[in-house]
This record gives sequence, structure tokens and C-alpha cells, in this order.
Amino acid sequence: MTEIVATAGQPAPARRRPALSPSRAGDFKQCPLLYRFRAIDRLPERSSRAQIRGTVVHTVLERLFELPAVERVPAAAKALVEPVWTELLEQAPELLEELFTGPEDPELPGWLESACELLDAYFRLEDPRRLEPEARELLVETELDSGLLLRGYIDRLDVAPTGQIRVVDYKTGAAPREVAEARALFQMKFYALALLQLRGVVPTQLRLIYLADEEALTYRPDEAELRRFARTLDAIWEAILRAGRDGDFRPNPSRLCEWCSYRPLCPAWDGTPPEYPGWPDPDRPDGPGAADVETLVERTD
Repeated sequence: MTEIVATAGQPAPARRRPALSPSRAGDFKQCPLLYRFRAIDRLPERSSRAQIRGTVVHTVLERLFELPAVERVPAAAKALVEPVWTELLEQAPELLEELFTGPEDPELPGWLESACELLDAYFRLEDPRRLEPEARELLVETELDSGLLLRGYIDRLDVAPTGQIRVVDYKTGAAPREVAEARALFQMKFYALALLQLRGVVPTQLRLIYLADEEALTYRPDEAELRRFARTLDAIWEAILRAGRDGDFRPNPSRLCEWCSYRPLCPAWDGTPPEYPGWPDPDRPDGPGAADVETLVERTD
């Protein structure tokens, strides 16, 4: 979703200790240099229509559950699309010029309608009138025995009267092929581990809802698997810290480079990265601090 930053006259966000999120862990696994550019350099990336449409749909689904159950119908959800888009523009007015030629762009109405179509798909997969989530856009933060701090946002948390937990994540893209599915499952295991740490309960279900294809994938983890996964996260974090000590974040060229905003800066494509700013230090006020490291956590589609 949209990042909130301090403005003139307001206090800066409290500096926070470096943490690992599922999206940034996925970045490092994909390409250590991508991780550096996003999490440490914090270089800007141009938004895409698909990304912002995902933000709109996620926000609408979050707000849908603020309505009384009987009012959670398709028309009510679709009525939220334009107000949510307007709010996004108020926070980031540059989006209009990045995505369209202006408010009169003939493609804008069709783009907003495509968000409505994804919401229609949601209602064909679930009936929100029968659901009362415990939480939406839930920030989870926990520390592993190793000292690694985990942070992330869960789209929706359902808790049954019997105490069973279901983690739900909305995806506005198409259902993934094998590699993308593994990345999505990595994200869900991350959330399941965080909840196990925080509540002492293994979630009964991890549910991925793919709106573009109207598919829902369900996975049932077990505790032993999640404990092994914790060791995987520890290993990733150790590799990040080793790279962070001397700035040795190496590129890992792949087919995904075609869509990378940072390709012009990548040495694998004859680019030159900016000077390494150093590992974020929350105790060093003149350097990149933990407020910067908050980019390790982002709500992603």
C-alpha cells in the first residue's frame, strides 16, 4: 500500500531496528543487487498500472469489511473504487502522470473498470457477508530465537470460534506458474511462522486468492515445517548481513531483468550502481537508519 512519510513540521518516523519481510527476502533470493537498490539505496521505481490497480483492489477489500455484513455486496465494493483512487492521487498526485496522460486520458475509465472486474471475481470466490475477519492489513512483528526480527503485513486473518486460524492473501495477478507459486508460498509460510511465534498456534490454512484467474490455492502447514523454514530465513538474513558489511550485493541476471526498473544501473547490463551508502544503522542519525529499513517491509500484491 502507500507508504506514509513525515512532512515538514511533523516528527520523522521513529527509527526501527532492521527486519526482514517476505518481499525483501524474495528480492534477495532473486537478486542481491535488487535487494540493495530497494531496501538500502531506496531508489525510486516507476509504478505500473497493474501495481496500482492491485493497491486499489486491496484497499477496497479491506474497507469492504468495515461495512455491515448485509451490505457487503458487489455494488458496494465497486462504489469504493473511485474514492480509493482519488485518495491515492491525493497522497501521490504524480501517479496520474506516471500512469496516464492526465485526468481526461480515455484509458482511465477502462482501467478503473478492470478493478471492478477483479472485485466481481472476488465475489464469485467468497461471500464476504458470511465472514467476520479478526484483522485486515495486520502488521505482524516477531523475533526468532536467532535474534532475527520478522515484519510483514497480512491481508486478512480469519479466526474460527474453535480457535483455528486462516491466513488470506489477495493476488490481483494471474495464478502463478511453478516458480512464482513457490515465491507466493514462501510469503505465506513467513506469515504462518510469525503467527506461530506470536500466538503459539500453527495456522490451519494458508489461502491465496487469485482474482484474475478466479482461483484459490490452499496450503496446510505443520509446525515442523515452519521450524525448518525459520532456519531458512536465518540463512537468508546471514547472507544479507555478510553482503551488507562490504556492500557486496551481486546481480543475478535472469529473465526477470526485462522488467526491472534498475536495469540501467546494473553492472550485468553495463550499468554503474550508485556508491554504496552503507548498511542501515538506526543508531546513526546522519546515515541511513531504520526508518529507511522500513522498506524491508512493504505490502505487496
